[in-house]
Amino acid sequence: MTTTTTTTVTERRRLTAIRAAWLFDGVSGSLLPDPTVVLDGTAITAVDASGPVPEGADIVDLGQATLMPGFVDGHVHTVFDASDDPVARLAERDDAAAFAAMTAFARTAARGGVTTIRDLGDRDYLSLGLRSAAASDPTLPHLLVAGPPITTPGGHCHFLGGPAAGPAEVRAAVRERAERGVDIIKIMASGGNMTPGSRPELPQYGPEELRAAVAEAHRLGLKITAHAHSTQAIVDALAAGVDGFEHLSFMTADGVDPIPDEVLTGLVARGVTVGMTLGLKPVPGMAPPPGMVARMPALVANGRRLFASGVHLIAGTDAGIAPIKPPDAIRWAIGQFQQIGMTAAQALHACTARAATALGLGDRKGRLAPGYDADILAVDGDPLADPAALHRIRAVYLRGTALDLAPRGMAGASG
Repeated sequence: MTTTTTTTVTERRRLTAIRAAWLFDGVSGSLLPDPTVVLDGTAITAVDASGPVPEGADIVDLGQATLMPGFVDGHVHTVFDASDDPVARLAERDDAAAFAAMTAFARTAARGGVTTIRDLGDRDYLSLGLRSAAASDPTLPHLLVAGPPITTPGGHCHFLGGPAAGPAEVRAAVRERAERGVDIIKIMASGGNMTPGSRPELPQYGPEELRAAVAEAHRLGLKITAHAHSTQAIVDALAAGVDGFEHLSFMTADGVDPIPDEVLTGLVARGVTVGMTLGLKPVPGMAPPPGMVARMPALVANGRRLFASGVHLIAGTDAGIAPIKPPDAIRWAIGQFQQIGMTAAQALHACTARAATALGLGDRKGRLAPGYDADILAVDGDPLADPAALHRIRAVYLRGTALDLAPRGMAGASG
């Protein structure tokens, strides 16, 4: 008689110990000196100041670099390519070409230190495929996706698909997205700037449609965020119970309204998250539209009031919509957050740990701590004293894998 013995061998992943001069953990107001961050595969197992290196670990010494969590951007559009006319460029692409461009966008974001992104508007649910690809591709950031935004027929970004008119159609649109498996619902409560004929200072949906969207999303266990520039759209969406706002600009035809007291009180009382449209990369020969430049002092004043009142603010850069909004636009948001009163540490927190919590990922993203995903950005210098250090990238680890940082030539690439 022949006896067969089966032996199960559990192989321990090879540990990696990363050393640097400083560490920002995502929550602290100061830097930790001489850190050692130990990775076991995709996760962080230890964060120590001058701690011992585990026996047999691969040591990566980054010298005078600062280690920090990878950025978490709460509002990007992978379907847009950060070109001079991303809408026209998208219209020229079939689904296969659009998906290839979206993949390139996501990889560029990751090489720029953005290790988690929330896509708040694609075409025909292409971002769901990108999310699936990221699960097994170590060069792609973690994705949360909304699918096509819910908008009115002919309304802002209607060319992305899926317009809905009236409460019944809005409810059906929410159900369709839930059935497809989106992570969040995005609704265009007001018009926007990228769609001919759309006016950002005017509402697109009234209170009844917004209440229907919120009720259906919450019934299905999904949060809902509202694109809203118009003051009336903001008032109506807040009353309807949305969980978040994108932009929240209080825009009028020729200026910006001050924030109504009741809106500010409601945002704070309900803990609504506001994605601030910050992160403008300087591009020679390019600037924001004159109308936005003229509105900037009032927008900054409103931002200061939001921050001072304790509203939950994160970065939602709108990356992809223009050359000044590249895939890694969030790196430029840190200095702009400081213009509304944040310290550099608070700004970094808003773009890492706070953003991860707002996106429902606070237990695994946005911090350098044991048990968290090994999403790490290493930069040369001290980002608390010098925001420009964020553009001197030494290394990016995405779920424990060190990325190749060589540029790939995409519009809006890092640098």
